[in-house]
Amino acid sequence: MEFLHNTLDFFLHLDDYLHGYIIEYGVWIYLILFLIIFVETGLVVMPFLPGDSLLFAAGTFCAGVVKNGESASLNIYIVLGLLLIAAIAGDALNYFLGKKIGLRILKMKVGGRQLVSQKYIDKTNVFYEKHGPKTIIIARFVPIVRTFAPFVAGIGDMKYSRFFQFNVIGAFIWVVGITLVGYFFGTLPIIQNNFEIVIFGIIGLSVVPYLIDYIVWLFKKKKKEQ
Repeated sequence: MEFLHNTLDFFLHLDDYLHGYIIEYGVWIYLILFLIIFVETGLVVMPFLPGDSLLFAAGTFCAGVVKNGESASLNIYIVLGLLLIAAIAGDALNYFLGKKIGLRILKMKVGGRQLVSQKYIDKTNVFYEKHGPKTIIIARFVPIVRTFAPFVAGIGDMKYSRFFQFNVIGAFIWVVGITLVGYFFGTLPIIQNNFEIVIFGIIGLSVVPYLIDYIVWLFKKKKKEQ
């Protein structure tokens, strides 16, 4: 229970924690930010780490933040470069984990029967062959989903050359887009004074792409039934 409380507190007061870490760790903060993004996107068991909110907060500190008379800032070029590499490398690792380990687990036999039917694995292959590029890009903006999408892409045997292409595109839009939004708008007084609400807003907006995609799917399905 204490872990959940501490995690929620870290999310909601990310600006305060980051301010303290920048002052305490100096240049090592860049490595910490790199590892958080790399692990969140690269290990399927770590979907709870902050992604969108961390990018936004990092962008804010690239513009410089003063709290309690102490100034803390990051270099925008270093942040963009390192976190872009972290996001691309993380998804690539997750893809290979899905391809090498995930598929092996799904094909394990329990009581003489395969854990997951081959027909479902085949359906996953077909889905990623058809919708893989869109899924990889959109998933970047949805917490938890972005951690599982590359793993499932590996299980779905999506061609790596194709996966890598959209991995880079998705990572660029995600990292550069959200970080720059924080850089240009994060230091506004209204944002600084309502950072918790902004974090919830970012999380809320992150599910919009999937909601739109789901509504479009429902509309097409209803149209076919008519």
